[in-house]
Amino acid sequence: MVGRPRDEAELVVRAQRSDENAYEELVRMHQEVAFRVAYIHTGSAADAEEAAHDGFVKAYRALRRFRRGRPFRPWLLAIVANEARNRRRSTVRRQALALRAAEQVRPGDAAPSPEAAVLARERRALLLEAIDRLSDEHRLVVACRYFLDLDVEETASALGIREGTVKSRLSRALERLREEVADD
Repeated sequence: MVGRPRDEAELVVRAQRSDENAYEELVRMHQEVAFRVAYIHTGSAADAEEAAHDGFVKAYRALRRFRRGRPFRPWLLAIVANEARNRRRSTVRRQALALRAAEQVRPGDAAPSPEAAVLARERRALLLEAIDRLSDEHRLVVACRYFLDLDVEETASALGIREGTVKSRLSRALERLREEVADD
């Protein structure tokens, strides 16, 4: 069984029975995405780390109220997102969220020509600038769906909104981005 991921539902049941090792495994499974969700809300790595940690602690304390048969990840991300929003609100941080798309080079890919690399960087910079100009609600939905690769349900839970709201905000944000990028 070493190296094989455990069944999440089994881990949740064990954690609900006070098995700390099971909860530690759940934390390991979700800590990266929890940090990212918190970072989207706070814009600060330090604040995101604290919000994610606090979210995990609150989730552990509320674990007995978690409904079996429901997906754990959206529930957890909603708690982390609430912690991050509260942290941002309490410190009155109204800075723009800086999103950076990591340039991914896969092994075996041919190196792009210098001209293609410059054009790709310019296009990416234009897109990120356009995303930064979106309203907070549109920028957060785009970030959750495309930078964090969360599905609609997870995005809704992480942002504390309905799935239909995620879809409509995403549609409006993408239309705005198409218009802005086309103009540039």
